[in-house]
Amino acid sequence: MCNDYRLHVGAGTIADDFSNIKIKIRFPEGAPNIEPRDDIKITDTAPIVRTIEGDREAGELIQRRWSWPGQNRRPVYNFRSENREFSSGRCLIIADGFYEFTDPKDPKKKRKDKWLFTKRGEPWFCIAGIWRKNADVGEAFTMLTMPPGPDIAPYHDRQIVVLDRGQWADWLDPSVPARSLLKPLPAGSLGVEQVG
Repeated sequence: MCNDYRLHVGAGTIADDFSNIKIKIRFPEGAPNIEPRDDIKITDTAPIVRTIEGDREAGELIQRRWSWPGQNRRPVYNFRSENREFSSGRCLIIADGFYEFTDPKDPKKKRKDKWLFTKRGEPWFCIAGIWRKNADVGEAFTMLTMPPGPDIAPYHDRQIVVLDRGQWADWLDPSVPARSLLKPLPAGSLGVEQVG
């Protein structure tokens, strides 16, 4: 499952693009300094947009930890979405690429092959997530997963939920049923290239 993703987009661009789809971004902790990163890994701090209660047309851009401690203290960085509604704690995780790993094609290689997935025709996108408070780490987020769509299936048996821009406001609105939004993108929506 996804345990590494990429982001090269700043807070200003994020806020501008959200305003283009009629979502006003607020910075309750001040505008975050979002440095370009090729690898955002589990337990790193990264930007999310979450619901402002009672305001469907606004979201707050904050930085939080990716994953909270689960059973046996293992990090919960991916969370199965099947048969769940997520009536609270929804967030959008901002990325411009994510990675999956496969066994190497070359049997002499010790490292797995690394594949970068991007959204065709868009410089960045949002992953459906949830956030919660945790006594050990404070507020943290995790990525939702589902069975793979056609672009991911050749590489992995599950995938994170990449949302279309038209779904972002709906995901931030907990009254919109999650099942209507948590679906794979059509074939050809994601580009893939081998990296690293």
